[in-house]
Amino acid sequence: MYQILCKDRISPQGLEVFNPEKYVWGDDFENADGILVHSNPLHDMEFGPGMKAIIRVGAGVNTIPVDRCSKTGIVVFNTPGGNANAVKELVIASMILASRNALEAMEWTRALQGRGTEPGRAVEKGKEVFRGPEIMGRKLGIIGVGAIGSRVAKAATALGMQVYGYDPYLTPQTVGELRPHITMVGDPRELYENCEYISIHTPLNDETRDYIGREQLALMKQGVYLINFARGPVVNEAAVNEAVSSGHVAKFVTDFPTDEQLTMKNIIGTPHLGAGTPEADQNCACMAVHQMMDYLENGNITNSVNLPDVSLRRSSGDRVCIIHRNIPAMISGISNLFSSAGINIDSLINRSREEMAYTMVDVGGPVGAGIVDAIKEIEGVIRVLVYK
Repeated sequence: MYQILCKDRISPQGLEVFNPEKYVWGDDFENADGILVHSNPLHDMEFGPGMKAIIRVGAGVNTIPVDRCSKTGIVVFNTPGGNANAVKELVIASMILASRNALEAMEWTRALQGRGTEPGRAVEKGKEVFRGPEIMGRKLGIIGVGAIGSRVAKAATALGMQVYGYDPYLTPQTVGELRPHITMVGDPRELYENCEYISIHTPLNDETRDYIGREQLALMKQGVYLINFARGPVVNEAAVNEAVSSGHVAKFVTDFPTDEQLTMKNIIGTPHLGAGTPEADQNCACMAVHQMMDYLENGNITNSVNLPDVSLRRSSGDRVCIIHRNIPAMISGISNLFSSAGINIDSLINRSREEMAYTMVDVGGPVGAGIVDAIKEIEGVIRVLVYK
């Protein structure tokens, strides 16, 4: 039986995907085969020798020690796109609410209660202060045009906005598919200088931490609306607070408000609510469980953040999967061991991702412990798994 450790509440509809004859799941396993996690931090957690996979039921993996997992041969996955619609809807809603000063207007209207007169009269006198611009015809800049950013672009285009995007990692094919909805630019400064609304949709890593700081904010148009539903540290806190206080940023909407920002005017904070819908929970959980089962049972990798995606249809014999460093002569070394043992290779596939690589070998019969031990001795091999 495979043991799956759930570090957060996982959607029951997702857990139901597990085959109960092969899997057990819960929150108390000492040496689980895999972990499903939402936002519970795992950096201080020790992983048992049986740990093979960690799946973030969502997108961001900053709470997972990815580098440590790579060194020990633990594959880290996420579920990109599973919560994209949920985040998209809240981004669009927040942009409109911020632009129209709707939240402040709601609070002001609620304060009219109990004054002894009909609110309608006071409303007509006081509503002028809350007037704000429509988003139709305005320019929206999107930093990071992935699963979420692309959906925001399409929705904003449908609402009549002019959408510009920056994402150096998109393939030419993806850029072509997005062309009816977004104008891609080669430098983010073009967005800062020309767009009235800017929405950030990048992962958090060393490259994107403080991605929006004083220099970037200074390039933005006076009265820009800045929206962050990516991760808090993507925007430098001190810099954006200063820009909001000076009025350079008209409104800052963030799903990750700090204590100081909760007290500031013109900063709208939501409680990490972007992916907080039952539909998103279910979508991500189902994706995560399917990915977990396919890896634990077949060695196939889909949506990994530390290893390449690799998938191969099973043959009739055993399968050997090797996690290793991306170094020369690795494939020949592995093939030679099978050849020396008189084992015929039916299929072999190898993929690399930066310094990491993954090799799947299907053979026509059983694989003994001797060849597995020999593969482990090859320099650069991190982990060897055999699938019967």
